[in-house]
Amino acid sequence: MEPDTLAMAQELDFSLLGLFARATITVKLVMIGLIVMSFWSWAIIVQRHILFRTARREAAVFDRAFWSGEPLDELFEKIGPTPDGASEKIFAAGMLEWRRSHRQDGGLIAGAQARIDRAMNVAIAREAERLNKGIGYLATTGSTAPFIGLFGTVFGIMHAFTQIAATKNTDLATVAPGIAEALLATGIGLIAAIPAVVFYNKLNSDSEQILGGYEAFADEFSTILSRQLDA
Repeated sequence: MEPDTLAMAQELDFSLLGLFARATITVKLVMIGLIVMSFWSWAIIVQRHILFRTARREAAVFDRAFWSGEPLDELFEKIGPTPDGASEKIFAAGMLEWRRSHRQDGGLIAGAQARIDRAMNVAIAREAERLNKGIGYLATTGSTAPFIGLFGTVFGIMHAFTQIAATKNTDLATVAPGIAEALLATGIGLIAAIPAVVFYNKLNSDSEQILGGYEAFADEFSTILSRQLDA
C-alpha cells in the first residue's frame, strides 16, 4: 500500500459513531429505525419476563389456598368477584356462574356445567391475550430487521460505488469507508433480530406453559363442580 493511501486510511475514524456520522441520510434512518426496534424489543422482553414471573408466583399462592381444604364459598368470599391474579380470576368466573345457575328455591338451572366451563374459558382467553401482548412484535422484528439492515447495506454500497466512479479512485482508503458504513446497517439489523427471535421462542414457550397451568386448573375445578352438580 502506498504511503499516502496508508496515511489516509489511518486518518479515517472507523468507530461505530464515526461510521454512522459518515453514512448517508437513508442509511442513517435505517440504522436509527433498527436501534428503535431493538430498544422496543428489549422493553417487551423485560416487561414480559416480569409479568410471567408474577403470574407464576400468583398461581402458586392461589393453588396452595385452593387445595388447602378451605370451602370454595369461603375462598370465593375472601378473594372477591374481581381479584387481581389470573388463577383467581378464572376461579371467580367459575364461581360467579355457579352461583348464578342456582334458582331461588335452591335448584340448578339447566346447562350450568356448560356455562361454567364457558365462563372460565373466556377468563383464560383474556389472560392469554394479556400474556401474549407484544410477543408478536418480537417475531416481526426477528423476521424483518435483517432485511431492513440489508436494504441499508445495499443502498450504502450503491452510494460507495457511485463515489468511487465519480473520483475514479479504487484505493482502499476510498473503498473501505463506504463499504464499512454500509455493512454497519446489516450488523445493527442482526443485533436487533437475534435477541428478538431467541426471546420470542422463550417467551412463547413460557406463555404456553402458564396457560397450560390455567387450563389444567380450570379442568380440575370444573370436575369438582361437576361432582357437586351430580350430587
